[in-house]
Amino acid sequence: MTSVISAHGLDAGYDRKAVVSGVEMNALKGQVICLIGPNGSGKSTILRTLAGMLAPVGGAVYISHNDIRLITPNDLAKQMAVVLTEQLNVNMTSAYEIASMGRIPYTGFFGRLNADDHRIVRECLQIVGAAELAERDFSSLSDGEKQKILIARALAQEPELIILDEPTSHLDIKHKIEILRILNRLSAISGVTVILALHDLDIAVKNCQFVLLIKDGKVMAQGHPEDIIGKDTIGDLYSIEGAVFNSVMGSLEICNDKAPEVFVASGAGTGAPVFRLLTRMGYGIATGILHKNDIDFFIAESMKLTVVSEQSFEPVSEASRSAAEACLGNAAFVVDTNFPVGTYNHCNIEMLQSASKLKPVLSMRSPEEIKRFYRKESKVIRVSSAGQLQERIVALVKI
Repeated sequence: MTSVISAHGLDAGYDRKAVVSGVEMNALKGQVICLIGPNGSGKSTILRTLAGMLAPVGGAVYISHNDIRLITPNDLAKQMAVVLTEQLNVNMTSAYEIASMGRIPYTGFFGRLNADDHRIVRECLQIVGAAELAERDFSSLSDGEKQKILIARALAQEPELIILDEPTSHLDIKHKIEILRILNRLSAISGVTVILALHDLDIAVKNCQFVLLIKDGKVMAQGHPEDIIGKDTIGDLYSIEGAVFNSVMGSLEICNDKAPEVFVASGAGTGAPVFRLLTRMGYGIATGILHKNDIDFFIAESMKLTVVSEQSFEPVSEASRSAAEACLGNAAFVVDTNFPVGTYNHCNIEMLQSASKLKPVLSMRSPEEIKRFYRKESKVIRVSSAGQLQERIVALVKI
């Protein structure tokens, strides 16, 4: 495939002093590439060097196999657009006028836009979903709306490559998703290569085709996120303690290192919110019996809970059942998360039925299911929400 921009032995920094050394990168047409790393790791320095705003301390950057230092600024602006984190301080300037600045490399000495330039600007505003903002004063727009206009301005340059530094910072979740969807659409439909730095791990992992992990002045790893980001990778990258990145979910989970006090009968994702709630409340948790392909297994394992598990698609063994019953016996109370009941996990219901004769079972099932699964004399307390579960637990502890 066609190489749009590449870096070979690149040392990026300031005043002839490298901040990041030995960067090797080859960005292909239509790729979305993300730089991830802690603050001060050098992500912005790399981006500014790739953009030609900083001269390489060592090595070289090539745009379509041409050394970036030999490309004139005007020709570079036709091949590459840059969107940085600095806020534009403009007054009495419309969003349309800001977007139209992307046509400067094409307008000649007097900077006048012709009919074709205006058509391109309007199309770019349409692409980013900002056509209705065209006549608004740029300074009156929200951060998310401003970012759309700046991307429209970049598109108006008709570049092969767009470089963005933290394009989703200060945006709410709605606008973060919108901006990443716009960039992915540009890469997929128009073949634009996108290189950006992001702080939002879950967004980066789920939206970028290729990532570079930056730490301690070097590229720690690079490749497809599915290949290089495991449960320990993000912890090592950010030196995180007390949390683990769950590569299945693409998110961080807070660890719970307390000895089990509560047994949570879970499955099919019903346990995850209960695990988090109980962890916030300060309780140690045991859970099971979970098959190893169950989403609750992955969450519980990431949170370092005590997990009684069984091999995927296998019937529950006597050893697993005995281990779960031991955890149940030691628990002060039990939570039934309303997990789906099937052939392979029916023993979980049987264990709950036995436990409910001896200790409180907080069940999130419907009244009909509670009636079907539990006996009248059992110690079952129905809860219908996480908030009610918390209230009931607090009340139980006071007794």
